[in-house]
Amino acid sequence: MKKSLVLAMAMALGVTASAYAANPFSDVPAGHWAYDSISKLAAAGVIEGYGDDTFRGDRLMTRYEMAQIVARAMAKGANVDKLAAEFADELAKLNVRVSALEKKSDNVKITGEIRYHYGHSNKQVMEDGKNEHGLRSRLYFNGKINDNWNYVGRIENQQWFHDNIGNEGTRFNIAKLEGRLGGMDVIAGRDDDVFADGYIYDGEHDAIKLSYGNKWYISGAYGKLTDLNEDTDNHDFSKHFWTAEIGSKFDGGVNGKVGYFNTKLGQEGKEAYNGNDSLGIWYAGVNFDFKNDIALNAMYLRGNRDKIGDGDSVSKNGYVVGLSYKGADFAEPGSWGLAANYYHQGRSTYLAHTIDGFTEYASGFKGWSVGGNVALAKNMILGVTYYDTKGLKSAVEEKNENEKEAHVLWTQLDIAF
Repeated sequence: MKKSLVLAMAMALGVTASAYAANPFSDVPAGHWAYDSISKLAAAGVIEGYGDDTFRGDRLMTRYEMAQIVARAMAKGANVDKLAAEFADELAKLNVRVSALEKKSDNVKITGEIRYHYGHSNKQVMEDGKNEHGLRSRLYFNGKINDNWNYVGRIENQQWFHDNIGNEGTRFNIAKLEGRLGGMDVIAGRDDDVFADGYIYDGEHDAIKLSYGNKWYISGAYGKLTDLNEDTDNHDFSKHFWTAEIGSKFDGGVNGKVGYFNTKLGQEGKEAYNGNDSLGIWYAGVNFDFKNDIALNAMYLRGNRDKIGDGDSVSKNGYVVGLSYKGADFAEPGSWGLAANYYHQGRSTYLAHTIDGFTEYASGFKGWSVGGNVALAKNMILGVTYYDTKGLKSAVEEKNENEKEAHVLWTQLDIAF
């Protein structure tokens, strides 16, 4: 194979091997059968050998090395038809093997992301009191089942740096099927997603989710809020949930959505909401996108519970208003963006809020946030956000610690690969 390759390349260039001087490679002796051909190809600039002046003729060639040699030969005016004819059988076999290998290698793709973050607050609301300091690593596995279905899995490791213990944990926390059934998009299994833009719930859940339509859509989901139960003492806050939404997803301009979210409460949930066995939340949102640079969004939420566990009255209403300018893009180094939001949500309008500021007040919370991000390099984005939030006034006459303002400075570096 090696002898045929060298001779075929020489023929393709159409110049006799004897027309060239001694070859530059120390490991090719003058009496070697390929000496003349190697000399010719080296002098023509088609082959270069290695940095230590060796040719290493007994070493198997990779496809990339072969492609490089052929490209150089073509640049020199080589007749590739002769080369193809010389290696017709070998190329045919190689194509079969390579096609099968490439098909198998494309069947599973692995991507990942790393997030380093540091948070500081004036109150004891972070992972280590007033501070939070950690590194989160995620690996995603996307396996192609057929033309319509994929499997997605995620392994997540969380390390904490704010103490001397070296706390860390690794979980397999996404395992889902994604595909199409008729004209409907289907997701089934453990997922990590948001509901109502994260103003109701942001976290892991076991569910089946259906969506139909493109520019105009209708969607729904049914399952369990696993993240919510994990964060409670007896893991019995929510038994199951369902949600439905209709909306639009046009590029630019104005888009909107209207939806309903309902969860059947477990024992801890009933205690939190004055003995009621369910919590329902209506929501409606609108987004104005001006030339992909400036976006204004607003959402109104209304829960069906006005009392918490001790009988105190709480607001059933909530709204969020946000304004953003551009935004950092992993694929565009130097891209950047700014964003500001105002929140005013009664305790019956959210379960696990998406913001990194403090929201766990007895009666709900209100406040604002401002921040920005920038792509430091390709696939590296740095973000900083400041939150100023406090509890809504409740029926409790004496303010407790949770009803005082919380100031949180949150910084994170996201790396994608």
